[in-house]
Amino acid sequence: MLVRKPPRRTLLILLTAALTLAACNVGAAPAPTSDINAINTAALATAMAQISAQQTQTALVAAPTSTSLPTNTAIPLVTFAPSGQAAASPTGSGGALPTVSFNITPNTTPLAGFTPIASSAAPAATASLGDACNNSAFEGDVTIPDGSVMKPGEDFIKTWKIRNTGSCTWDEGYSLVFIGGDRAIDPYDFKFKNGDDFVSPGEAIDISIDLTAPLAEGKYQGTWRMQNDQGYYFGTLVSVYFEVKK
Repeated sequence: MLVRKPPRRTLLILLTAALTLAACNVGAAPAPTSDINAINTAALATAMAQISAQQTQTALVAAPTSTSLPTNTAIPLVTFAPSGQAAASPTGSGGALPTVSFNITPNTTPLAGFTPIASSAAPAATASLGDACNNSAFEGDVTIPDGSVMKPGEDFIKTWKIRNTGSCTWDEGYSLVFIGGDRAIDPYDFKFKNGDDFVSPGEAIDISIDLTAPLAEGKYQGTWRMQNDQGYYFGTLVSVYFEVKK
């Protein structure tokens, strides 16, 4: 089998094309090779620069201004002076406080809409102890003065002098009533039953109560008060105070 050789002209064309391609590549710069480490380093430097710039800007915004604080200014104290006098000004540079004075004159001018309260003077007997009809006044101990010493179990009579200071007669229904004290002295009420016991307005009467000293030693007392026929208590109190000793 015969092999056909390529024509000379074809070989020439192929050679010419090869030479042309080689000439085009002569002098061309080689393609750059990417450096991954260099790229990472540059990116990190850029990020750090941005963070530093942001922190610097934040510090400048948050930093307080250099404006100086105001100095303390002394405030003068108000001086009170009695009415009718001018208030004194504080003197001296040592910081001493001024003297404060007060008006001690009472204000007697009543406020609008308020009724002044009367003074605390002792009320009259008729106002605190009874009324115009029923009232009484104790005039003294007739027997067994307060503080007397009694023997255990001793019987005795306590007598008071009482005056009718009202306008009504103490008649039937009126009583001198035991209102408090030691029941051991055997107290009871004195009742106005007989006409001889009735007391007209302005008159005085001696009222007697039979009592018994307790057996136990000690101090004892009892208190009585007048009562009208309606059960209303009135007048001054009368009492007995004594001590039991052997």
